[in-house]
Amino acid sequence: MKSLRSLLLLAAVTVPGWIPSFPQGDESAPALLDMSLEELMQVEVETVYAASRQKQKVTEAPASITVITSDEIQKYGYRTLAEVLRSVRGFFVTYDRNYNYIGVLGFNRPGDYGSRVLLLIDGHRVNDNIFDSAFTGTESPLDLDLIDHIEVIRGPNSSLYVASAFLGVINVVSKRGRMVGNPEMSTEGGSFGSYKGRASYGESFNNGLEMLLSGSYYSSQGPHRLYFPEYDSPATNHGIAVNGNDDQLQQLFGNFYYRNFKLQAVYGSREKGVPTASYDTNFNDSRTRTTDIRSYLDLQYDRKLNATTDFMGRLYFDQYEYHGVNVYFDTASNSAYLNEDLSRGKWAGTEVSVSRKVLDKHRFSAGAEFRRNFLQEGSNYDRSPYVVYSRSRNNSTIVALYSQGEIELRSNLLLNLGLHYDHYSTFGGTLNPRAGLIYNPFKKTTLKFLYAQAFRPPNDFELYYSSSTNLSNPSLRPERARTMGVVLEQYVSRRTRLTANGYYYPLRQLIGEEIEPATSKMIFKNSGSVDMRGVEFELARTWVSGLEAGIQYSFQNVRNQHDETALSNVPKHLGGLKLSIPLLGKKLFASSDVNYVSRRRTLAGNSVPAYWLPNFTLFSQSLKQHWKISASLYNAFNSRYGDPGAPEHRQDILWQDGRTFRLKATYSF
Repeated sequence: MKSLRSLLLLAAVTVPGWIPSFPQGDESAPALLDMSLEELMQVEVETVYAASRQKQKVTEAPASITVITSDEIQKYGYRTLAEVLRSVRGFFVTYDRNYNYIGVLGFNRPGDYGSRVLLLIDGHRVNDNIFDSAFTGTESPLDLDLIDHIEVIRGPNSSLYVASAFLGVINVVSKRGRMVGNPEMSTEGGSFGSYKGRASYGESFNNGLEMLLSGSYYSSQGPHRLYFPEYDSPATNHGIAVNGNDDQLQQLFGNFYYRNFKLQAVYGSREKGVPTASYDTNFNDSRTRTTDIRSYLDLQYDRKLNATTDFMGRLYFDQYEYHGVNVYFDTASNSAYLNEDLSRGKWAGTEVSVSRKVLDKHRFSAGAEFRRNFLQEGSNYDRSPYVVYSRSRNNSTIVALYSQGEIELRSNLLLNLGLHYDHYSTFGGTLNPRAGLIYNPFKKTTLKFLYAQAFRPPNDFELYYSSSTNLSNPSLRPERARTMGVVLEQYVSRRTRLTANGYYYPLRQLIGEEIEPATSKMIFKNSGSVDMRGVEFELARTWVSGLEAGIQYSFQNVRNQHDETALSNVPKHLGGLKLSIPLLGKKLFASSDVNYVSRRRTLAGNSVPAYWLPNFTLFSQSLKQHWKISASLYNAFNSRYGDPGAPEHRQDILWQDGRTFRLKATYSF
């Protein structure tokens, strides 16, 4: 509570004019206050696609939604998708110095590679077919500069998407060629010898072709020395890992539009050093590292068949490859040996949907998707002497049918119904409904009453992975949930919005990673049931001058159903402040993004201390023609903060970096 009072006090001091008001001399204020919700929505309300697989106003979508624009990404100096999500109401991120893991609704379990959140790029599923990973760190295949906006849809969407949409959907909408225009070059440098370069070219031709081509390269040496007290002995370099946290990334991106067709090509490859000696690897050995390669081709056809009917068809081909090199030490021979961990996935699919408007008030849509995982391969072996621990080669098929209806019961009452049927060749069929009642009791007020049923099958990694430290478990069963929620969206004025939501989210047959007592190896099991309850609040305001401010708070209560014990890595309180001040018209902005995470329980029963994480960015977009320049300071007060370790770590708490910086310059020809 002391931290919450501090958050509110800081908001009162740093955010001017919190009580809704209009700048002096704004003669339009009285008229705006009298505007109806429909009039307000035509001017200020954002639109979203991924909530219902069709473009609609946020106030009409059956979910609690946040939209982050490219303008916000630049002003606040975000470097990765994980940093963007850290600033979103109700989200938090855990980093183990290899991957970033998304926490939402208070849930972020060890061993979960983001498999319970569906990540899309322009509606294309990014989660792979081995781990179901949602790539949000430097391993993301899409450069943040190429994002137009990000749609964050909270809660389950299993009635619309195949698997992974268990806790929410994140749809990243990329830029088109016209949004870049001409060649564009970007370079940046920062702490730990970090460097990034990007070259992009966008063009719209007279024949109707529009394209965007881009390539990016990133390299970072990482902290030169990292201290881990759990390894503090002379045999392990007194707990100091040297030069083991390096990071390299290459990205290629292509967007092509021609009439009703869109072709998208994405490629990303990241190699990362792992300094934590996870899975009992040899400490302070820079040869331990992981490589992730993600690529796909997506061809989409959109056509308006008539004034009331729309058609969409999609064909896609995806590939994923993971390569882990783990160095172990054999005390018997007093020598190190290499263990190789390999996974490869290939899949292809097609999707069609038809949407039709009826009587100018109601909209109905239906669709089908077929996906063939024709390669799900994994192996683990020691290189020399050659010892094979596991080798699996699987394939599977998923067929999905879905339908959705938006029915206008009254002029201020909308009913949204959805139904999704999935048939997995590995588990059989499942039917998942969704319902939302959206009510406008007053002109500027929207109330949403939501219900959904969710389903997540175990992925290939959870089912079949085994090694010298892990056991497979082919008998795993799918996770299930039935959820209820209420959302309030209140437009206080044209530029001020209050959002509040509450939810009850019971998870059953939850899949979790445990240590098997008989073998001391890790294994995935349907370990129990969890109840999640919480409330969230957010108040945001913009001014005509370009000033922006926002405050948010989330309370989360996540407990085991049977013994009511608290789970690890669950912050009961999350908070955030945003403030962007125009210094020279709309040419220079000073922005601050402050995140608060309360204490969290570790696997060992200890507590990770609560922390504030303030970041500051100075951003210029028009001080000099063709140039955009920014300077950012992260963890500005050099706070010591950490995240809970997972079962594969000896560390109970993984401490994070102190103060860092970045300088960035972009030139458009």
